[in-house]
Amino acid sequence: MRTKRLLEIVYILIIAIMAIGTVIGKYTSLDYVSDNIFGSWWFCLLWAIGIAAGIVYFIKRKTRRPIIVLLHLSFAVILLGALLTHLTAHKGMLHLRQGKVVNTYITKDGNEAQLPFSISLDRFNITYHAGNMAAMDYASVITIIKGERKEEYQVSMNKIYSGYGTRLYQSSFDEDMKGSYLAVNSDPYGIPVTYTGYALLFFGLIAMLIEPKGNFRRLLRTNISKVIIPLFLLFAGTLSINAQPSLTRETADEFGKVLIVYNGRICPMQTYAIDFTKKLYGKKNYKDFTPCQVLTGFMFWGKEWMKEPILKMKGSELREKLGLDEYISPISLFGQQGYILGPYLQDAQNQQDDAVAKQLLDTDDKMMLLMDLMQGKTLKIFPYTSNKGDIDWFAPTDRMPQTMPKAQQQYIHSILSLAGQLANQGNTSMLNELAQKLQKYQYTYGGNTIPSPTEIKAENIYNAFPFATILFIVNLTLGMLSVIFLTKRKTYRFFTYLMGLSWLVLTFTLALRWIINGTIPIANGYETMLLLAWLIMIVSILTTHKMQLMTTFGLLMSGFMLLVSHLGEMDPSITPRMPVLNSPLLSIHVSIIMISYALLSLTFISAIAYFCTYRSKKASIIQINRQLTNLSQIFLYPAITTLGLGIFIGAIWANISWGTYWGWDPKETWALITLMIYAIPLHTASLQALRQPRQYHLFMLVAFLSILMTYFGVNYILGGMHSYA
Repeated sequence: MRTKRLLEIVYILIIAIMAIGTVIGKYTSLDYVSDNIFGSWWFCLLWAIGIAAGIVYFIKRKTRRPIIVLLHLSFAVILLGALLTHLTAHKGMLHLRQGKVVNTYITKDGNEAQLPFSISLDRFNITYHAGNMAAMDYASVITIIKGERKEEYQVSMNKIYSGYGTRLYQSSFDEDMKGSYLAVNSDPYGIPVTYTGYALLFFGLIAMLIEPKGNFRRLLRTNISKVIIPLFLLFAGTLSINAQPSLTRETADEFGKVLIVYNGRICPMQTYAIDFTKKLYGKKNYKDFTPCQVLTGFMFWGKEWMKEPILKMKGSELREKLGLDEYISPISLFGQQGYILGPYLQDAQNQQDDAVAKQLLDTDDKMMLLMDLMQGKTLKIFPYTSNKGDIDWFAPTDRMPQTMPKAQQQYIHSILSLAGQLANQGNTSMLNELAQKLQKYQYTYGGNTIPSPTEIKAENIYNAFPFATILFIVNLTLGMLSVIFLTKRKTYRFFTYLMGLSWLVLTFTLALRWIINGTIPIANGYETMLLLAWLIMIVSILTTHKMQLMTTFGLLMSGFMLLVSHLGEMDPSITPRMPVLNSPLLSIHVSIIMISYALLSLTFISAIAYFCTYRSKKASIIQINRQLTNLSQIFLYPAITTLGLGIFIGAIWANISWGTYWGWDPKETWALITLMIYAIPLHTASLQALRQPRQYHLFMLVAFLSILMTYFGVNYILGGMHSYA
């Protein structure tokens, strides 16, 4: 018992220290907590005590199941690999300049260390997305010199150099593009041991699900029935109408077909107009105007539109400080003393954690967006092919290349002014013709940077229908209605068919985003929430024939995820990925993690269902309530498997990309905390309290807080390298 008690104490201490360490890291730095907490001798000792206590406890219990022994052994091997890395690995940074041969690098503590070879930089290249706006990849072409032998290699994002016991990673570059920084990593002992541990873990986790005598297979043979889950929903809102000079909808839509460089990619101006309106007003439409009408309104009738109460002031603190309403006109921010936000901006830059400062900077960003649009700075709609064959896109205010023909420069400088004159004259037919000629100009000079017709059509469909918003309303409504028909199997089946239809629509939505951006849609928080809802529905559809209640679960939980994506401050705009994210391991890592979160979300719903029904005296409800624990555990086992696989596949990706498989970033630390917390109820043989349904479901309710912290708390509170996800 003493060994068990020691193991429990150490386990809880490790979880608590990791959680506290991420908070301390927010107010100090990741390097500080990595060195002084997570990399400290006492934290390493704590892990060692935990391993020793675990081994002794295993021996005392005479555990003989090979899968269980292997699974727990894998963690000991992983920790041994981490210790070897901590004690023996060498890391540093190497600065190269073209034509200069070097054979040393600077270590983390500032000392100079010897490389096992000499190295020189031949050239450094940046590959851009269409329009030369966003970097697609960074690459250093290097020559490795070892004695008389010279070899040329290219080091880029997700493509490392490995040789002579040393690995080189692309890290940064000099502004003049003639120098490059490469991260240096030498870890000959830690990596093979750690990867061995990963292999044992992957095998053990999968074997846990397929072991014939294992708990998961036993649970699958249990018949799960149905249960009642009462939940509620709040949502509201629409708008009013007013008149303001604007283009007709048809003409505004014609300008919406014009292509523009926005967020590092080339897309229809309609997309920019939607995000522009959302940024200012918080909604897709303003009064009775479409986004394209709003955008062209500011372009051609700037003075009039500056008087419109279209600027949403987020948060009450700044409104109270300045005496403003929730919606104000942009012109109202200019008084007799000039721009009324001006005197506060410098202080706000230094106090960005303050609520008033954040709101002030957000409002100033909106004003800068307006000013840049009205001056034409954001309207990069004019492509030009240089003599070298590179295609750049220019705004009317940009400085044009000297090689650009004068007639073309004149066209770029004058076309929007002419459009403004025609708009003020109400000459709709000539405006339509002008917009069409502008589109023709783009296709003539845009070359291979022009999106394909399929991509443009997909984006137009995506912009036209707010699929995710409609689906969250539909799924939550159907989920609540399905509760009424739980006992009427034939009618209830109709809700399953409707969930299947909802899943198909969401699949179509994700496919559109994939076509538009050219990569699987899992690059930001908004997309991963859509994926999570998609996974919850597919799991529910596949299991509802054995567990009827899954239709209600799937509709409510997917609706909740879609609601969060709709209401949250996630950015739904589609942007190119950072170069380091262009790896096939990203898709595997994120997809598996999202499957885990979807399954763990269903254990949370099971817990809610349990506490909503456990006081009932009806025999049928009592029977349902008793089986909810089995249902929750059926989700828990594959959830733990996928979470473990996802975390450590991410570690392998990190090692390939950054040279370190674990960096104690808040997201990965909290993912590990979540894994350790949810692993606890798998050990009911040792933790008898969790054999009681009430204690088990209470634990699952509390455990769900770790997922909320991992997914939302890290993104919006702690920050870090993963805060985009």
